[in-house]
Amino acid sequence: MNTTKIIGAVLIVGGILGLVYGGFSFTKETHQAKLGPIELSVTEKETVNVPLWASIISIAAGAGLLLAGSKKG
Repeated sequence: MNTTKIIGAVLIVGGILGLVYGGFSFTKETHQAKLGPIELSVTEKETVNVPLWASIISIAAGAGLLLAGSKKG
């Protein structure tokens, strides 16, 4: 498999995951204060929404790369 086909497959999978889940969330830990041996920290949950149009464009671009890769080799 060449690089073009791999990138195309990754774009298609990412686009499908964006359509299915609509976004993803992650936790971010921020250190607020450190007073001697005591350290205060806050954990925040961040959510990133993936737009529908971005998922569709990703799938289309991945399909285009797969087709272009298959014509070369």
